[in-house]
Amino acid sequence: MSHHHHDHTHEHHHEAVEGSWRDGEDDRPLSVARRRFLAGLGAAGVATTLGAAPAHAHDDRPATPVNPWRGRDRWYAGDHHIHTKYSSDGQYEVAQQVAKAREHGLDWVVITDHGGVAHEKFSVGQVAPDIEQAHRAHRDVLVYQGLEWNIPGAEHATVFLPPGRSTVDTLRAFEAAYDGGVLSTPVAQGGKGLITRSTSADGEPYALAALRFLEAQVLSGRTEIALMFANHPARRGVDSPHEFRGWRDAAPDVAVGMEGAPGHQAAGIRTSDGGRGGARGYYDGSPNQDSFPGFAPTATENPYRTYGGFDWMTAKVGGLWDSLLAEGRPWWVTATSDAHQVHQDTHKQGTGDHNATGSRGAPVDTGTPQVYGDYWPGFYSSTLVGADSKSYVDVMRGMQGGKVVAVHGRIVDGLNLRVRSLGEGDERGVTIGGRTFVRRGHDVEVVIEVDLARGPNFAGVVPRLAKVDLIAGPVTGPAADRDAFTAPATKVVQSFEVARGARGTVRFTHTFRRVEGAFYLRLRGSDGNRLTSDGNPVMDVIGDADPWSDLWFYANPVFVDVI
Repeated sequence: MSHHHHDHTHEHHHEAVEGSWRDGEDDRPLSVARRRFLAGLGAAGVATTLGAAPAHAHDDRPATPVNPWRGRDRWYAGDHHIHTKYSSDGQYEVAQQVAKAREHGLDWVVITDHGGVAHEKFSVGQVAPDIEQAHRAHRDVLVYQGLEWNIPGAEHATVFLPPGRSTVDTLRAFEAAYDGGVLSTPVAQGGKGLITRSTSADGEPYALAALRFLEAQVLSGRTEIALMFANHPARRGVDSPHEFRGWRDAAPDVAVGMEGAPGHQAAGIRTSDGGRGGARGYYDGSPNQDSFPGFAPTATENPYRTYGGFDWMTAKVGGLWDSLLAEGRPWWVTATSDAHQVHQDTHKQGTGDHNATGSRGAPVDTGTPQVYGDYWPGFYSSTLVGADSKSYVDVMRGMQGGKVVAVHGRIVDGLNLRVRSLGEGDERGVTIGGRTFVRRGHDVEVVIEVDLARGPNFAGVVPRLAKVDLIAGPVTGPAADRDAFTAPATKVVQSFEVARGARGTVRFTHTFRRVEGAFYLRLRGSDGNRLTSDGNPVMDVIGDADPWSDLWFYANPVFVDVI
């Protein structure tokens, strides 16, 4: 790949249409999901709209435009990591979480209570009717049943399925046979007693078997699709690089990505501002006996901290995420709430015995705001997914295919990306999550259009996007070292500055000249409030990390092959 400076950078400032970020029949401020968020530009400016149609009796909006090379896509915002009273450390009813998700503009959610003996024995069956009831009450929100899997040999992961006749039975069988909490629990307490610690290396073969089990359920027709995303992957340093590669290789249509930005984003708010004064994302750990030794803190870098609210594995240019992409390995990142207990909410945990019943019972309303570390689903974090339709399977297909953008605090209202060859090749191009090709020695054009925020986020402030980074690196093939976690050739190719006072849409272009080898590219953007001297996110400070003053988005990559 030849890294030449871009030929053209344009900023077109279009005036925002007054009120365009609100639906004409609903005066609630809308989150990223329910604004007409644009993505996937087609030829001659044809775009797809992101956002679900609200649940009105009629919808007079025109049909979604057709993307010439990707089909009919709309984009939907959601959250794949949410806890309820069926987690020992959770407290909310499913109905509360779904109602709050809808209030904050989400189109889909996954209920992911912690796996373990009590969850497998009681909660999997108990939560299913609650999920059905919540969906009936809010039919414009897709509500998936999943669980937060204790990955044998590693950390946690979201595992989920679309609703179906076998969903509950499949999840229960999966958990009983392969959850690290069950496997490491003494048999006398109802566990399998097969591994000594859920995060020790002796559990790794069970994780691979678990993913193959899920793949087998798809192949046998028991479910149409099953997905796994590794959660808060660097928090304890126990997700080794070879494990990511192993998961993806074992079941490439199931193990598709990781939480690029963890939940618990309110945990770092200063105590003087009414917060916990902890670590953003609860990332306050240090190496332990099960941690990968390569993740060692230094004087200038600490893998166990977040950077601009994002996990170190995602935030570090040329880091672990890039090392996977440099292999040509599709691996996608998301942003979630991990909502257990919500900052300034008045509820506290119920008094139920989770071990004995699988539930904490109904939460208790104290009437007094509580100091917790989480935000409601959609309040701060959104995972935006491009899909053919707003259906359970199609949204999962969009996630599986990497048409995903992770957004914090409504930093942008829209993102259009078009990557295409110039001259002979795939001149139609592709957008986020896609793969295209160029003839050797020819050029590749990247067109980026960003819709700036037209209204306030849920902190009541209109955020300002300060810059967009175009990041690229060569695809060099499988790593000789399965524990490689760097991609030294991946760089920020160009940083595009957004003029202060810009409104509406800004447009940037970059041309990769005389491309000689396969490469990938990806985008990120920020409000520019906290940057290192070279423009990267700053490591979050424990006890002083206001999430609203350090906003980022990360878009998933496009791969460019050479023929």
